[in-house]
Amino acid sequence: MVVAAKANDLIGAAVDLLYPRNCPFCARPLARHERGVICPGCLETVKWIEPPCCSRCALPFVGAVEGAFECGYCKELKLRFSQGVAACLARGIVLDAIHEFKYNRKMYFGTHLADWIVTAGREHMDWSGVDAVVPVPLHPRKKREREFNQAEYLADAVGDAFAKPVWTRCIRRVKDTPTQTRLSREERMANLREAFVARGELKGKRVLLVDDVFTTGATLDACAKVLRVAGAADVWVLAVARGAYV
Repeated sequence: MVVAAKANDLIGAAVDLLYPRNCPFCARPLARHERGVICPGCLETVKWIEPPCCSRCALPFVGAVEGAFECGYCKELKLRFSQGVAACLARGIVLDAIHEFKYNRKMYFGTHLADWIVTAGREHMDWSGVDAVVPVPLHPRKKREREFNQAEYLADAVGDAFAKPVWTRCIRRVKDTPTQTRLSREERMANLREAFVARGELKGKRVLLVDDVFTTGATLDACAKVLRVAGAADVWVLAVARGAYV
């Protein structure tokens, strides 16, 4: 066992020497013990979301606030999920990593996205009431184009970390909507009308929705709506990053 471990260490060192991993953002070579592909220096630039922030949409608040609160934006909406948690702000290396992972299939960024979302789930969520983890689905056409669903990847990481089942077929996307990147919340809501359907009976179940980015919450709310209609007792949201409103 010891000999085999030493042999693996030597092989790993030789591979790193011949094919070094360089951080994609600053080109710094990574040591063998460093996880993923982003160097510690670049990881330090991540803007983590910490209280005070809106308990519904995770929007950070600058100032002194005690206890849980909802921002003015959320108070005006009838959101179907009761809590939203996001790990960090969607800017800098976080946004770049999400885009490269999601659109260019650079799967090596997945390690970092999973680390970020699991860390937020561990620090800011109560898992005792969660029955299952549900990824936001892609339309079948879009999933064929990308060859994977980033939300499913993240949901699997969350399910493994907190020993919760992952229900990948709980919601189906039946409307092939155009990209929402440049749409306002009102336009996103119209775009997502009747875009999702729930599968099966969810009476009394408490469900955690997982996605990569929380921006206006329109997609997550549309999913939460069909989960509620199917009988879910409560719905929470967990995302890697909190985007800015359009």
